[in-house]
Amino acid sequence: MTTVNGDPFAALNTGTTGAATTAKKADTLGQADFMRLMTEQLANQDPLKPLSNSEFVAQLAQFSTVQGISDLNTTVNGFTASLTGDQVLKGASLVGHSVVVPSESLALPASGNATGLVMSPGAGKVTFEITDASGVVVDTIEVEADAKGETAFAWDGVKANGERAPEGRYSIKATHTASDGTATALNTYVDATVDSVTIGSDGLYLNLPGLGTAPLDYVLRIGKSAS
Repeated sequence: MTTVNGDPFAALNTGTTGAATTAKKADTLGQADFMRLMTEQLANQDPLKPLSNSEFVAQLAQFSTVQGISDLNTTVNGFTASLTGDQVLKGASLVGHSVVVPSESLALPASGNATGLVMSPGAGKVTFEITDASGVVVDTIEVEADAKGETAFAWDGVKANGERAPEGRYSIKATHTASDGTATALNTYVDATVDSVTIGSDGLYLNLPGLGTAPLDYVLRIGKSAS
């Protein structure tokens, strides 16, 4: 399954510098360059072998195509800028709100629970195994799934030995066991609060404390799971 990215700067836009952009534009023929070449061709043609009508019409068609592509690029650039601005506004509106995202980790706060959900394939028992950064299992919790669909879970942060686990990031695995004993590994979805938004080269990323970053389209739900 896809998990939340741990590198908050992995998707930052690394666009070219102004100098590089200028150099790129200088290597590209534009409308004015095409017209200048066409004018020079007409001015320096052989009087005994003038440009034929068909060739002239063909070059005019090429000129029209260049103009159309230039206009299209302007339109697309404007649309892209508008879309980016719309995404930024959407991302900004999520700051401070709870979201549910796919993750194989959960962030335990200093106090309170760490919550989330799984999609159960049917009625049965769902077992959650929670491990620390060293890979040591600190707790195991079981939740009954009444039917196919969402099954919420909550870990109170208390380890199997009765001690409160330190604040931090923990791994979580979920297994569904049906009445006939069939075991199925499940993807886990956790609750997180959006701390800020990062504008990446391929879209918006939500910064989730204790989990890292997640693309905007990873959001399963805005609001907490029913745990």
